[in-house]
Amino acid sequence: MDTTPPAIDRLKKRREFLYCAQGKKAVRSGVVVQARQRDGALRLGAGFTATKKVGNSVVRSRVKRRLREAARLLLPLHGRPGFDYVFIARATTADRAWPHLLQDVESALVSLASDEAPGNAKQRA
Repeated sequence: MDTTPPAIDRLKKRREFLYCAQGKKAVRSGVVVQARQRDGALRLGAGFTATKKVGNSVVRSRVKRRLREAARLLLPLHGRPGFDYVFIARATTADRAWPHLLQDVESALVSLASDEAPGNAKQRA
């Protein structure tokens, strides 16, 4: 059995972000994570964004770097292959302690994975 983590594709186009916005989302104090299943591929997709409400360009860049690193560490463990994830920075993301930010991202990913489990969709219908 192959135990290598799935490859992570970067979302770069606006339509990819808008596609994820129509899916499920998990809101935490340090981050908002949106997820939606993509068609066909079994790879993970990840996109990162920060609005001007977060801060100036230096702060937004720093926040996105922090989110990219958190995603690099946690998506292979908690992300579901075949899903795209968008990580949205919040005003508190820049000042959030690193362990707390990791907990926020992990909690959001676990929540989204349980919401999207194949058995859960049939139970709600």
